[in-house]
Amino acid sequence: MSFENIDWDDIRAKLPTEKTDEEKARRKKMFAEIDNGNGKVSLAEVDKGVRDVLKLDEIFDSKPAIMKAYQIAKEIGASGNDAYIEFNEFRMFLVNLRKYFEYYVAFRRVDTSSDKRIELIEFTNAIGQLEDWVGKIDDPESEFKSIDKNGGGYILFDEFCDWAMKKDLDLDDDDD
Repeated sequence: MSFENIDWDDIRAKLPTEKTDEEKARRKKMFAEIDNGNGKVSLAEVDKGVRDVLKLDEIFDSKPAIMKAYQIAKEIGASGNDAYIEFNEFRMFLVNLRKYFEYYVAFRRVDTSSDKRIELIEFTNAIGQLEDWVGKIDDPESEFKSIDKNGGGYILFDEFCDWAMKKDLDLDDDDD
C-alpha cells in the first residue's frame, strides 16, 4: 500500500469524532454494528469493524495504528475495563485512530526499507520531511538517539509515536 496519496477527507468523513448530536448518533450506530451484542468491543471486533463498518482499507492495513488507538482508549477510559472498549470510550478511540494513523503514515514514509523500523540513515535522509512535520531538528543523530528509547539502534513505531506526540507532528498533506 502506498502511504503517499491518502484520502484524508474520506477518513475524516468516516470517523465521527465531533461532540454533536448527529455525530454521537453515528457513533452509536457504528458501535452497535461493531459490537457482538455485549455492549463492549474487543480489539478483534474493532479490527474487523475498521474494515467492514468504517470501510477504511488504508487504516485496516495499518495494524499498529489500530492497536495503539485501542490501547490509549482503554487506558484513558472511565470503565476501568482493560480488555474492551465500551461506548463511552469509543469516541476517544476514533479520535486516536485518526491521530495514530497519521503517525503511522509518517513512520512508513520515513521507513523507506519497509522493515517496520527506522534506521539512523533513513531518519537523516528524511530530515527535511521530518522538519516539515515537527519543526527544526538541530542535531539529527542526537534526536534519533533520544527517540530510540530502548537503545536498539532503530526507532520502533511506539517510540516514534511518543516522539511525534511530544513534537505535535502534523503531516503537511492531511489538511486537518
